Amino acid sequence: MEYMSQEGYDKLVAELQQLESVELPQVREAIAEARDKGDLSENFEYHAAKREQARLLGRIRFKQRVLEHARVIDTSLLGSDTVGLLSKVEISNLVNNSRMTYTIVSPHEANIMEHKISIKSPIAQALTGKKAGDIVEVRVPAGIQKLRIESITL
Repeated sequence: MEYMSQEGYDKLVAELQQLESVELPQVREAIAEARDKGDLSENFEYHAAKREQARLLGRIRFKQRVLEHARVIDTSLLGSDTVGLLSKVEISNLVNNSRMTYTIVSPHEANIMEHKISIKSPIAQALTGKKAGDIVEVRVPAGIQKLRIESITL
């Protein structure tokens, strides 16, 4: 089972719809055009289109499986006293005195550019269950970071 926000669920549904209704028909059309050109054994366009079709079908199956097992979280039932899924956490790095704000999301919604980190990431794992004011040590590729939780919101 995969828990996610309504926004993340809607985004996955839209991506799946785009793949099925726009991209897949385009690839099928490209295969048909390449097939009409004759000998398939040495037809690069045909083989490239078939590879693209296989890639798209794999992505479609993956997104279908994710959506099958997805459960949308009712944010009204979540508390903001401890860090958990869909918590917005402001943290301070005690080593270099920098501040960061992250939202803890499902792995399928993670996007560092939007300051959304996966619940399965080392930082989120270390923060989960902690309260504002707590100090945690996190092992990251660059070494060990000491972080203080400044605030938690939803």
